[in-house]
Amino acid sequence: MELGLGGKTALVTGGSVGIGKGISLRLAAEGCNVVVMARSRAAIDETVKEIEAAGGSALGISADVTKPDEIDRTVAEAVAKFGGLDILVNNTGGNGREPNNAKFEDLDDGKWARVADINLMATVRCCRAAIPHMQKAGWGRVVNISSAAGAQPEAVFAHYNAMKAAVNNLTKTLSRAYGPDGITVNAVAPGLIWSPGFAQQLEAGAKQRGLSIEDAEKQFIRKVKPNNVVGRTGRVEEVGALVAFLCSNFAGFITGSIYRIDGGSVAHVP
Repeated sequence: MELGLGGKTALVTGGSVGIGKGISLRLAAEGCNVVVMARSRAAIDETVKEIEAAGGSALGISADVTKPDEIDRTVAEAVAKFGGLDILVNNTGGNGREPNNAKFEDLDDGKWARVADINLMATVRCCRAAIPHMQKAGWGRVVNISSAAGAQPEAVFAHYNAMKAAVNNLTKTLSRAYGPDGITVNAVAPGLIWSPGFAQQLEAGAKQRGLSIEDAEKQFIRKVKPNNVVGRTGRVEEVGALVAFLCSNFAGFITGSIYRIDGGSVAHVP
């Protein structure tokens, strides 16, 4: 399917690794000029090289989403190079690098503030900087990367779960505010997605138990994500494909929606 994204300019925050990299590569493959925004210069450069080697167009910018002036600089550089900004993918986020068993009582005000900053406020800042350019053009796409935890939280990471729920709420608010300007705003809520870190943990466990990686993955899913009916983790390419579709003209009548991509992990009906 030709998505009609050729020549559009997309800014992907956290766009150099993991889900963000998968999104950057897919949008570039669809013909977008991709602005890869992240903090690590080395990872940014690697992603830009991959895009360019495949015949795509990219600009790498090292910036911190917790600093409004750096976001403004990034958007200004993107507009100066490509003549506008059509797509914003807010992918930056995280649980503050807390241990996997981080309980509510373990989270002080500072930890809550840090997680709010990189999940909710980063999304707010980037939207504030990018949307005026979309209004000027009369067309725009905003995709916020949320999480399955925003709808079905675990007993841990209370701060992260709450912020992803807030991102979902913000998504709906912005869709109502800017729909008349030709801008759609949606969220994508991944479940457990394959990553290098997860692969390392899985390989170590598989070796100890004498299992294949595939069998170890299935056992992990059955234990930790019992509602995942697909029986495996998701892949960054699958998330990238969904984001690309939401950015296309085919999705012009879709806005204010939360798209779960979690193998069925969220058990309730929306």
